[in-house]
Amino acid sequence: MRWLRDPTRDGVGRLPLSYRIMRRFFRFLTNIWFREINIVDDENLPPEGGVLFITWHPSGLIDPMLMMATLPGKLTTVAKHTLFKLPILSHMLRASGVVPIERPQDSADKDASRARNKATLSGLSDRLGDGGRVLIFPEGVTHADSEVKRVRSGAARMLLAARRKAAADGTAEPQLVPIGLHYSESQTFRERAAVVIERAMDLPPIPLSIADQIEQDELDRQWVHEVTEAIEVELRRANLSTTSWRERTMIWKGRSLAYAEKQRLSGGSLVKPTYAESVLGARRLRAGWEYMAKEDPHLTQQLADDCESHFAELTSRGITPYDIDARPDKITVFGYCKALVIWLWALVWMFGLVTWGAIVGNYVPYKSNGLLSWLMKKQSIQPSVLGSIKVLSAVVFFPLWWMLASAFMTWSLLDAASPINELLLSHWLLESITQLPSILVFTAFLLWWPISARIHLKLYARLVRGWRDVKQWNVWKDEETDWSSLVERQRDLAARLVENGSGLVLPGDEDWVDPPTGMDDSSVVKLRSV
Repeated sequence: MRWLRDPTRDGVGRLPLSYRIMRRFFRFLTNIWFREINIVDDENLPPEGGVLFITWHPSGLIDPMLMMATLPGKLTTVAKHTLFKLPILSHMLRASGVVPIERPQDSADKDASRARNKATLSGLSDRLGDGGRVLIFPEGVTHADSEVKRVRSGAARMLLAARRKAAADGTAEPQLVPIGLHYSESQTFRERAAVVIERAMDLPPIPLSIADQIEQDELDRQWVHEVTEAIEVELRRANLSTTSWRERTMIWKGRSLAYAEKQRLSGGSLVKPTYAESVLGARRLRAGWEYMAKEDPHLTQQLADDCESHFAELTSRGITPYDIDARPDKITVFGYCKALVIWLWALVWMFGLVTWGAIVGNYVPYKSNGLLSWLMKKQSIQPSVLGSIKVLSAVVFFPLWWMLASAFMTWSLLDAASPINELLLSHWLLESITQLPSILVFTAFLLWWPISARIHLKLYARLVRGWRDVKQWNVWKDEETDWSSLVERQRDLAARLVENGSGLVLPGDEDWVDPPTGMDDSSVVKLRSV
């Protein structure tokens, strides 16, 4: 994973130590939580001036942690004030540069709440005007919906004040940069994530300052309203927002069919794309699909119905589209045995010092975290909130257990009352271990538990991939499945998808031009000239 470098322009000093420590900690956590993290289009970052980053909010605390881990520079993040009521979390948030925003509906005194929010936004605007970087989630709430929720006006109001300050100070104008935030499954351990840095939004000039305060307020409200509407469109475009999870699932599965068909046409072998490539493929399909739905709704609906029927049949059989595309022409005993041997080899390597250290140092907090998640599910907690609870409880459970386990192991090795110490003293070669400084032994174990867990995760990933391959071969060997019919139907659907897209100029093509700010991709899709 290549993390982006912090800006080195004039006037930007070194990041505070507390921020660097927390960012390193968040990078450590996100690297464990996700097996793959992609940062895309970082060349879109403005070279100077303040930056207001905006994105949607589908996964609670996971979202700001991933943003802080991936976006360069000191990031000031806006979060709801109720998070600061939790003792441990509040200290972590403040060290991370997070500032509280108080929603009026969460306060008994709404007027006082609005006044405090106004002061907070004013301070953030000053920070932006001075060249700082701020992250805000304009929806105002975390959610698990497939579509971007209604955007609040706070981001636009903050930017307006920041641009006025920059103009008065003669500094670079602050920019508004949308972020595409994509998860294969944010609430599931070891899934994939992509952070796509979109181009800065092209916004109308800020209203001129005039003497009539009433007219000034009206002009400002019109500007804020126009920019807020543009932000909502940009968030929908950047995050591939859809009206339902059914539609979003259709787009992602259709993307995999089109990808496999293009690989076949090019004569290349079928290799799983990176998650960033998958996101681009889904964006292309979404843009082309919405364009064709307007130009030829009957044809598009027929293709959608055929795809949905095919995917439903695969689901009922426990088969994925990838199982069909990756299925070899000949199912041999050698291929199955090869997959089995690879899995067994990974299983053998799992049982060693690394796994022993990972189990001792992480099994108890891991199961405690799982138990807490199970209890939360019984309470019908929202999935987006559940992910936050998993991460927050892990931050508490794991370090606490590492300290307890390290203290116990230090006592076991060095204390005369320990049977392990007595065993070590019985052999001249091991006796030197009992003479080590206790602080050295404690620190070594404290570092070993998380390190062994990281190494264990890599071994575990190989084991899981091997087991998936074995199960895939078992699926392929099922003679009751009419594979020829499924393959023929899926390739027909894939060919129809590729044929529709090949005649269009879509995102990622050399002649593609991003839509103007406030317009979705489908608005600039066009037929390719012959």
